[in-house]
Amino acid sequence: MSRVGKQPVPLADGVEVAIGEDNHIVVKGPRGELRRTFPNGVRFAAGDDRIVVTRASDAGAHRALHGLSRTLLHNMVAGVTEGFTKTLEVQGVGYRAQLQGERLQLALGFSHPVIVDPPEGIAFTVEGPRINVSGIDKEQVGQVAADIRKLRPPEPYKGKGIRYLGERVRRKAGKAGKVGI
Repeated sequence: MSRVGKQPVPLADGVEVAIGEDNHIVVKGPRGELRRTFPNGVRFAAGDDRIVVTRASDAGAHRALHGLSRTLLHNMVAGVTEGFTKTLEVQGVGYRAQLQGERLQLALGFSHPVIVDPPEGIAFTVEGPRINVSGIDKEQVGQVAADIRKLRPPEPYKGKGIRYLGERVRRKAGKAGKVGI
C-alpha cells in the first residue's frame, strides 16, 4: 500500500469539502475555492476533520494514482487555507522587475520590456530583485513561475538571468583569454 496514500488528509477549520459524482471534489476555504475531477481508480471518504483516500484494487494503475490523488487533494486543502508562493530572483546588470498595476514588467536585456499578465488567481509582488508569484493552486503557481524563468534562464558564464530563490547555477570557466602575451 502507498505510504503517502495511506495518510489521511487533515481538514483545517473553515474548510469545506464536497465530494460529488465521478470523483469531482470542490474544496472551499478562507482564500477561495478549488475544483478537480479525480480518476475513477481512487475513492474518497470524508470523516471527522479528515478525508481518507483509498484505491479500488491493487492494479498497477490504481496503485500509481493512490498517492498522487492524496497529494493533489492535500495541496488543494493547503492552498485554500495558506496559499502557495514561489520566489524568483532577477540577476544581471540592468535586469530589473517592477509592477505596473497587477502586471509584471521585466527589463531583461532585450530591446523592449517584457510584460507578464497574471492569470486568474495569481498575484505578483516585487521586492527589489525578487519576484513573488502567489496563489491558491500549487500547480498554477509553479507553472507561472516556470514561464517567467523561461523568459531569461540563468546562463552559465556570468550567471545572469532569472532563477528560483536558492537555485544554484553551475558556472563555466569561459575562454582562457590572452594570458602571458
